[in-house]
Amino acid sequence: MLDSAESGFAANPMPLAKIPLIDLRGHTPLDLLFLFRSRARTLAAAALGMVKPPFSLILPGVERASRRWLERSKNPYFGEIRLIANAVGVPGAYTLNLCPEWFCTSGVWAGEHGPLLRRVLDWPITGLGESVVVAHQSGKAGDFFNVTWPGFSGIVQAMAPKRFAAAINQAPMRRHNAGLLGDWLLGRLSAGRRHAMPPAHLLRHIFETARDYTAAKSLLCGIPLAVPTIFTLAGTRPGEGCVVERTEEDYAVRELSGGQVCAANQFESPLNDAGQGWRPRPIDSPGRYACAAAIKGTAPGFAWFTPPIANPNSRLVMTANAASGTLAAMGMAGPEPVTQTFDLAA
Repeated sequence: MLDSAESGFAANPMPLAKIPLIDLRGHTPLDLLFLFRSRARTLAAAALGMVKPPFSLILPGVERASRRWLERSKNPYFGEIRLIANAVGVPGAYTLNLCPEWFCTSGVWAGEHGPLLRRVLDWPITGLGESVVVAHQSGKAGDFFNVTWPGFSGIVQAMAPKRFAAAINQAPMRRHNAGLLGDWLLGRLSAGRRHAMPPAHLLRHIFETARDYTAAKSLLCGIPLAVPTIFTLAGTRPGEGCVVERTEEDYAVRELSGGQVCAANQFESPLNDAGQGWRPRPIDSPGRYACAAAIKGTAPGFAWFTPPIANPNSRLVMTANAASGTLAAMGMAGPEPVTQTFDLAA
């Protein structure tokens, strides 16, 4: 456990919950759901609760459309998600598993003990920070530690010891010159017509099957996606770190250079000039990117978690080093911790 000085947070007079470490080797996210069914129900309801009136009138259709899309696209995890939805027993499980709106800041820094992944997940779902768990999972390529939530089938951040660590950021919104709402709607319609892999399912496939950084990087660049996204990948050897910016079919790689490479929710590669351009995602993606670019590789604990990277939507802060097999994570409610620091030592 990191103390308050190491983590960058003042001591909290109230006791904070511990993030549980669950051994899921030989099991699936469905088994994790059975351990934390009430948390999964809360998160499923919160996912639907993100849609405000008058758009809430379409909620039943959103859940049905999500299920149909998974089935129609022959998604490899559809059977598992269907079982999860049945076990949750309330609407929202399909929507939670297909929701691409993960606003984040992340990056790779050259560290004394190998490339260091730093990651903040921002998402306005209440209760997300309190519900985080670490699942020790395995695939044919080896074990990995998935920082996740009950009822969620994909992976948005994880660390595979001696292989790599990775995280997903939401890509900027493609412009269609239809205004903010029109651009969003046209983007959803475009995604609905595609049958490719959702980013969180691709990242799960990579943690299950990729044996090293090079293989993971190749898969991140080459497999078609349902929606644009941004991946951050850290390996185990000096120089193994990159940000992979993706559209559905195209990609651009920004390599670790000058001791770091980082990402928020905007494209920093020539992809930003594709089509009619892109809208950075809130909250303050340019400010978060600039703040991340100024972080030193030697910054201790979570001392680097400061505004604007720390913002009202922050729900998770994490560091991971695949070379040393270490991982630290803390559930957040905005800038305030709601869990103790989880510390996976080497």
